[in-house]
Amino acid sequence: MRREDIKNIIEAIMFAYSEPISISELNNIINEELSSKEIELMLNSLIQEYKENNRGIQIIKLENKYQMTTNKEYAGFIKKVLEPKKKKTLSQATLETLTIIAYKQPITKVEVENIRGVKCDRVISVLLENELIKEAGRLEKIGKPIIYKTTDEFLKLLSIESLDDLPPLNEEKEIQ
Repeated sequence: MRREDIKNIIEAIMFAYSEPISISELNNIINEELSSKEIELMLNSLIQEYKENNRGIQIIKLENKYQMTTNKEYAGFIKKVLEPKKKKTLSQATLETLTIIAYKQPITKVEVENIRGVKCDRVISVLLENELIKEAGRLEKIGKPIIYKTTDEFLKLLSIESLDDLPPLNEEKEIQ
């Protein structure tokens, strides 16, 4: 199969799938004798083409996955077409909890509560409802507490590629 055909297949898959997808998942679907590097080069080529032509869509990288999204420049037009989702605004307590989880993940609710000094049941529920955090398993200790970590939705909200892009903590106000 021609390289240009494979690149078009990648584009079609990303358009239809709408969720973040990894290079290895793309490689399994395409089922060609390609290296991960070749697929990554094709993805980077598509990313560059969309940027150069200021297209209405773009491909973004989230950790080790890629996703096709609309170009932020045209968000106002998209909002006119789609009925807005009613997401709860995040309170100060919710933002504080989200920050603790982002910097200390994976972390249990009890650990978050110890840092904040208050109960966090409702705040954790709001973050789960808004898909900014997710359950990441359970600790192997008494009670098997749930551990939480941030999601791709969190990365999208902050417009960052990975957790490595989070700003460093202010040493005077560092989360303990």
